[in-house]
Parts: sequence; structure tokens; C-alpha cells
Amino acid sequence: MTLTDKVAIVTGGAGGIGQGIVRHFLKEGARVLVVDIIDQAAGDELVAGFEPAANVRYLKSDISVAANAPEIVSAAVAAFGKLDVLVNNAHASKQAPIIETTQEMWDLSMGTGMYATFHLMQAAYPELKKTKGAIVNFASGAGLKGLPNQVTYAAAKEAIRGITRVAAHEWAADGVRANLVSPVALTPGIQQWSEAFPDAYAEVVAGVPLGRLGDPETDIAPVVAFLASDASQYVTGQTLMADGGSIMLH
Repeated sequence: MTLTDKVAIVTGGAGGIGQGIVRHFLKEGARVLVVDIIDQAAGDELVAGFEPAANVRYLKSDISVAANAPEIVSAAVAAFGKLDVLVNNAHASKQAPIIETTQEMWDLSMGTGMYATFHLMQAAYPELKKTKGAIVNFASGAGLKGLPNQVTYAAAKEAIRGITRVAAHEWAADGVRANLVSPVALTPGIQQWSEAFPDAYAEVVAGVPLGRLGDPETDIAPVVAFLASDASQYVTGQTLMADGGSIMLH
């Protein structure tokens, strides 16, 4: 197993891509602190159904609050004794054309995306330095392509790419690596959208060379696990496209 004895924090781990990452990490031998905003009782019940349940804990926390970042890191260390991996998966935003975008929309996307990623990286750094750990952040085709109606999301994702590259340079001497995954995945939200707008969904799928959207657990999570594992010990500052070939960087 590629993540045996690794301790990871996964934000947004209660659903979608995040839950797929958590389930895969557990299969690969990791111990995981799941961070999300659903009630603590509901989160505890959810992770109790994961296997092995002894290797996972749930913490309700609002990642947009900077003061919560050190508490999240401390919770992982208290539960499992150390921290090897930080996965900044969670991000919320609202779509709108540029001329209709409000400050509230900016605050939501930057607060849960760019700022949350930065504050958690900053808080996790002392622990990751001890373990020569890894950070996996998330990019998006919305930012790489500049997709319409996604201005706050695209900007936050590109800011996260910038932060990640700076960290890759600054923290390389400490053995801490920082990379990004840019996924295309069939999450529950996308599934609902596909049912409501089948023609638009078919158009999206047609734009994926491999002919389908990725599965969070079997397609996206293994890429995240690779970047979190010692198998990628010579990889840092990179954006890996787990998108079926939708965007081919050069």
C-alpha cells in the first residue's frame, strides 16, 4: 500500500471528490482526518462506515476562518501523532457573469479556496517539515481555460496554483513537496446537473478524449495518492491533469 503509516488531512472529505480521496487513502494504508462543515454527529456517523473505521476521524470546521487552521492541524496530530499529507480539496463558489459578480461571491470563493488553502499550508508546515511531507492542492480547468461565469472560482484556483509553486520552491530544502491536481469528475452534484441538462452534459463528455468523466475514488484519488506518497518524491510544483485529456499542458 502506497500510503502505509501516512497521516493525512483531507478537507471537504465528506462528499464528492473529497470522499473518494478519503476512501482510497484508507485502502492505501493512511490514517485520515476528514474535515468538512456537516454536523459533527453526522460526520462521525459517516466516517464510521469507512474501512477501516479505526483509521479515520471527523472534524467539523469552517476552513474559511483562518483561526481554525491551526486547530485542524492540531486535531490531526492529537488523533494520529503526526502529519504527513495535507489535501486542500474543499472549495465553494457561485457562478455568475463578470458584470453580475458581487463582493460576496468573491469572499466565498477566495475564503474557502485561496485563503483556506494558504492558511492550512501555513499551519501544517511545521508538522510537514518534521515528516518531510506532501501537500496536494487543487487546480481547475475553469482557471486554466478561463471558463465563462467562473471568474471567482477560476481566479481562486489560479491563485492556488501560484501559492503552490512558491511553496514548492521555499519548502524544497525542508523536504516538503507541494503539487496540484486538476480533475474532471462525476461528483453527485455533476450527476444531478447531468440529469437536469442532459444535452449540456453530453457536450461536456464529448470534449473529454477518454470519453467519460472521472470517478472520484478510482480515477482522481489515485493521482492524489501518488502525489501524497513517496513514489512522487522527485515531483514538486507540478499540476497533474486528471481530466481524461481535456486539457493537455505543454
